[in-house]
Amino acid sequence: MASPTPTTPPRLMDRVRQACRLRHFSRRTEEAYCHWIRRFIVFHGKRHPGDLGEEAIVAFLSSLATVRAVSASTQNQARSAILFLYESVLRRTVQNLPGLERPTEPARLPVVLSRDEVRRLLSAMDGTAKLVAMLLYGAGLRLTEALELRVKDIDIDRSQIVVRQGKGRKDRQTMLPASVAPLLQQHLARVRAVHESDVKNGLGHVVLPDGLAAKFKGASTSWAWQFVFPAARLCTDPRTGNKTRFHLHDTAIQRAVTEAVRAAGITKRASCHTLRHSFATHLLEDGYDIRTVQELLGHADVSTTMIYTHVLNRGGMGVRSPADRL
Repeated sequence: MASPTPTTPPRLMDRVRQACRLRHFSRRTEEAYCHWIRRFIVFHGKRHPGDLGEEAIVAFLSSLATVRAVSASTQNQARSAILFLYESVLRRTVQNLPGLERPTEPARLPVVLSRDEVRRLLSAMDGTAKLVAMLLYGAGLRLTEALELRVKDIDIDRSQIVVRQGKGRKDRQTMLPASVAPLLQQHLARVRAVHESDVKNGLGHVVLPDGLAAKFKGASTSWAWQFVFPAARLCTDPRTGNKTRFHLHDTAIQRAVTEAVRAAGITKRASCHTLRHSFATHLLEDGYDIRTVQELLGHADVSTTMIYTHVLNRGGMGVRSPADRL
């Protein structure tokens, strides 16, 4: 009787990815955790983490703060990734991290553009990047939420957008601006033509969430599940091996917004997320209830939305300066 062929144990990074997927982590979280775990391994001369202890973790995280001068949020993300590696993959309990305190991120007021600055920024953009930016400002979407929209999530007749699996894996509804609807319809017509051409060539598969490809046969090539903002180039899905057209990469939009900020002569440190901040602030300036704004933004707690009351167009904390009475 032939002896069974010994199976090769999975590599460490494959185990990390498997553990992330078992817990339904987002693709971004999985990529971030893998990035920091690789950095940790390289930092210690490519030694296996199983041979390292708490002192090695402290040394790596301390170097991020003292040598690399990363922000508190970045250091906390790296810490979470390394602890996940030890506790969920290597099944080792990290007792303590001597001399290392969890850093806290200082509270910062959001950068908000005036209505004129938003108008100038959008005027300096064109094409798909402008359409995405109009949704960030007009619907209060995060950049990843806009790029991950599927065709089925857009309801032009009811002027609404359904955000699926947003921050905290929560769904919510927000408005579809009337000024964006006709542009979006034209954009979708072009995207559909590309998709139908892909299907004719035996392609047209799209990445589906949570194993829906096995549950709904043919869903991966259906028009309803396609990304609203697909990439121009095909790529290979590492999970299925299928040739797919993933959504636009966030750096493409970030770069376009940065260039538009410069071209518009805006001196504020504005980014894609600044458009979302401006959406919330301008709604409050127009007199909309803060609870309504909270729902549109998808904030779990109204205290998060309250930050925008500090940047309303009424001076510092809404107080009139005594100099204006002179």
